[in-house]
Amino acid sequence: MNTASAAKSKKRRLILAGLIGNVMEWYDFALYGYFAAVIAPLFFPASSPSGSLIAAFGAFAAGFLVRPFGGVLFGRIGDLIGRRRALNLSVLAMAVPTVLIGFLPTYDAIGIAAPLLLVALRIVQGLSVGGEYTCSLVFLAENAAPQRRARAAMWGMWGGTAGILLGSGVGALVALVVSADQLSSWGWRIPFVLGAVVAFAGILIRRAIDVEPVRSHEHRPVQQALTTHLGAVIRVALLNVALGVGFYTAFVYAVTYIRDVDHLSESLALDLNTLSMAILLLILPITATLADRIGRKPLIVAGCAMLTFGAVPFFWLMHHQDAAVIFLGELGFVVAIGTLAGGLPAANVELIPEPVRCTGLSLAYNTSVGWFGGTTPLIATWLIAQTGDPISPAYWVMLAGSVSLFTAIFLLHETKPSAGEEASPASTTS
Repeated sequence: MNTASAAKSKKRRLILAGLIGNVMEWYDFALYGYFAAVIAPLFFPASSPSGSLIAAFGAFAAGFLVRPFGGVLFGRIGDLIGRRRALNLSVLAMAVPTVLIGFLPTYDAIGIAAPLLLVALRIVQGLSVGGEYTCSLVFLAENAAPQRRARAAMWGMWGGTAGILLGSGVGALVALVVSADQLSSWGWRIPFVLGAVVAFAGILIRRAIDVEPVRSHEHRPVQQALTTHLGAVIRVALLNVALGVGFYTAFVYAVTYIRDVDHLSESLALDLNTLSMAILLLILPITATLADRIGRKPLIVAGCAMLTFGAVPFFWLMHHQDAAVIFLGELGFVVAIGTLAGGLPAANVELIPEPVRCTGLSLAYNTSVGWFGGTTPLIATWLIAQTGDPISPAYWVMLAGSVSLFTAIFLLHETKPSAGEEASPASTTS
């Protein structure tokens, strides 16, 4: 193998190593959401189906609440021990609980221990999610050539979106080939157990990569991130508010909106959501290439502006009985998110100084996306209930978009590296 071929092969392995964990993380995310209605009565029996479902989603929410703590935990590991070690540990912390959920006895078998164990496993998964995405962004960006850094970092989000599609596809396939009784009895367990295959592939790929470990000489990364580099952490957190709220609006809440507000079938809502995610996978490499050529800031500003000023028109289109018109509204969100995500992953890494990069980015991103993005479906539902206005969730998106837009215009400097910069992202200071 010649030098050029070896370099290309190494680059492909690095990209696979960075994105495979995100596929695993969000594969599980989609599974739990897809099978929530099946899991609810098995682990959270209640006097009403809605009570069981609320309890099941409460277990789901527990994972979001601990994401910042997972970010600090795995970010510290990444800064002190090495990026690859943090990635290996995070994929294990997701894989083991996912497979255990597939074998977990139900409430009828072990009583109250069943829901308690399920919540505990979801918490471990939440800790894993808190470290995987941000550490993978750092790993991908730091091992990329300066002129390809946005394209490299983009694969982290690409892997997460692909994981959601994979989880939905596997869940739909299982539901198709087994009866309803079989699904509620044992069929729902199959996709969780199959998560071991994805995890095993991720572990093998990450163990095989040969890169120089990046470690920090800063022995107190958490303290330094929250003191010396607090300005950079806050800027990154504010920039990611729009991405978190926009993503959870377009790819999580939209399904509920089409079903409960537009009163259309869930299958139609899921089909439109799947198509939207597939289009996002096509858009991301294009916008990341633009970010490498013209800079991160123009893409971030454009994406935030589309969310800020397009949220109301997008929701007007989504609040319709014609599937084609609804899809146009969803497509508006997809283009906005795809534009924003073309430049933001690389900027996230480049804005945080290297000594605290994993810790600072994990803390900033998970606090912003976990708390604002993760609560978006709840806030959107509450807004409609309180106002009676089916367009009211758009105002939450507008607020989030305007926060990040202001930050991008007035507080963000261009982080695209100059022509002569070394391969490692610049150690910027606050």
